[in-house]
Amino acid sequence: MKELSLNILDIAQNSVKARATCVKIEITEDADTLAFAITDNGCGMEKDFLANVTNPFTTTRKTRRVGLGLPFLKMEAEMTGGSFEITSKSEKEYEDHGTRVFASFNKNSIDFIPLGDIVDTICTLIHGSEDIDFEFSHKTEEKEITLSTAEMREMLGEDIPLSSPEVLAWVRDYLTELY
Repeated sequence: MKELSLNILDIAQNSVKARATCVKIEITEDADTLAFAITDNGCGMEKDFLANVTNPFTTTRKTRRVGLGLPFLKMEAEMTGGSFEITSKSEKEYEDHGTRVFASFNKNSIDFIPLGDIVDTICTLIHGSEDIDFEFSHKTEEKEITLSTAEMREMLGEDIPLSSPEVLAWVRDYLTELY
């Protein structure tokens, strides 16, 4: 993908498809490294599937037999000298089920792909999955940006949907101002 924010969107959408009610997106960045972790409480993956999840021919899709999101993310991270890790607990075996995807990138590598439009990614996730709690944080050496849809829901009440144009405009303005 051309931007890491698109990888984040893809993985978070996988969390939504896995029936997660909470998706946590954490980005940490310093002068040399950008890393992100996406953690959910979805149905998780069984051990056999997890062992092969970075194989392009391992997918849950019914429409096509290829899943390239995680294999490409792993390749992109490792090409920069970074790392990739995925852990998962299946709901069939664990009460505290869910999945965590972690990737780190060496920003000084010629193969490093920029973060891209993370603001648009977060807005897209909220708009498309307003019933899911998203926790977003981006920590750099200078600042920390956070957003919690659970806190937004608490402040707005039940009558105002997070997908309303006014709320999404506020989210976009809030995050854009912080960046």
